[in-house]
Amino acid sequence: MLPVSALAAPYAALVMDARSGEVLFEENADTRLHPASLTKMMTLYIAFEAVEHGEISMDTMVSISRNASAEPPSKLGLRSGQKIALRYLVRAAAVKSANDAATAIGEAISGSEDAFARRMNRTAEAMGMSRTTFKNMNGLTQDGHLSTARDMAILGRHMIYDYPQYYNIFSRRSTDAGMAQVNNTNRRFLDAYQGADGIKTGYTRAAGFNLVSSAERGQERIITSVFGGTSTAARNAKTAELLNLGFKKAPTSVSLRRPAKPPYMGRGDTGAEILMSDAASPAADARGKSIRVAAAAVQSSLRPKARSGVTGQDVAPLVAGVQNDIATVLESVQVSAIQDTVATANPGIAAQGIAPDASVKPVRRPQEVVMASAGGAATSAAPVQMAAVEQPQEVVTRVSTSGERHWGINVGRYPSRYAAERILLKTALMETSTLDGSLRKVVNGSRGFDANFMGLTRDTADLACRRLQARQVPCFMIGPS
Repeated sequence: MLPVSALAAPYAALVMDARSGEVLFEENADTRLHPASLTKMMTLYIAFEAVEHGEISMDTMVSISRNASAEPPSKLGLRSGQKIALRYLVRAAAVKSANDAATAIGEAISGSEDAFARRMNRTAEAMGMSRTTFKNMNGLTQDGHLSTARDMAILGRHMIYDYPQYYNIFSRRSTDAGMAQVNNTNRRFLDAYQGADGIKTGYTRAAGFNLVSSAERGQERIITSVFGGTSTAARNAKTAELLNLGFKKAPTSVSLRRPAKPPYMGRGDTGAEILMSDAASPAADARGKSIRVAAAAVQSSLRPKARSGVTGQDVAPLVAGVQNDIATVLESVQVSAIQDTVATANPGIAAQGIAPDASVKPVRRPQEVVMASAGGAATSAAPVQMAAVEQPQEVVTRVSTSGERHWGINVGRYPSRYAAERILLKTALMETSTLDGSLRKVVNGSRGFDANFMGLTRDTADLACRRLQARQVPCFMIGPS
């Protein structure tokens, strides 16, 4: 008798050069098999897309449904009615492969499992995943929920290049998931294979042991997809073998050709706009405000058609009238702005109800000022003599509201401002969790251009440096000056 793990689904594999998308090796790569938790890559991809387009934020408090809390393990242990920030659900789904967290993400974005699955399939089709059908958000075995080694490698490539600011989550050995510190299901392979930085494991009895992995060495990055492994150890060994094959066959220098990002599919199925109320919306933001989003990509032009029988001569008076109305409004806005400026600078004049002439350009103030009436005529009042007394300057010190964010970090010194700005942008995309809200600043010194992030707390600066140094990025803290 063979152990249950050895009765897995048929084996399939694919090796891809991530830079170009070229397939270097394949075996049964188009056979439709159970993807298991590889499915969560698409769930997370859509979560990142939804955040990018303002449907939801990482700080949105998600209400956990009874359906999500009832999902079988692996799970975070969410309770029905509980509220938890989306960022913790993302971490739990990516690192621990938590089924309850993945379901909660889908429900928060689309309202139901079926609606989210339809969005998953639209996105997969737009990516070119032609032999994939999703039925749920987590990858638990379900009739018709199938994919291929090729399609999952395509999805992994999109994850790397479409959302590089979030990709680092897949390389974390452990992470804070709000309710608990969770360990990465792929940590053995991440620790064992040089350059490995993701992406996702998957296991069910029907699928066997699956893994989509990526590793980078120098200028080369390889993606592999393995379905139907007989055990974790066997799957990891096969993945290492395939990655070695990829690095051996891939050319050292290849022009990077990023995959075309799929069009934004929105929330719904009809293209109609959806307004989610404060109470009913699972994606209401952390402040309780409703979120308005486009439901789907527009498939046809919404421009109104010309009314039959209407000629240019008929429309001309209407256009002229609209243009006149616009000119009147603009003139009114300009006059109002001037009046507001004068009233702010000269409250005494405003109190007398004196309206300035918007056509008068500012001139040097004379020694004698003649006050004008509202009608524009000079008043009979005697000229007011302005005393040429120099007023002492008042120095105003702004109270700091930075919350002790007086620290910074330095990520290197570079020969040009361009090089420093480029590394700042690259680092900001790489380390969004700690550098969010910081100020990128290039300091020109006698020995080069220092690339700095400023406006951090001491703890945040220390954490950012430690995380960057773990990725071989030079970093040291800059204290308050």
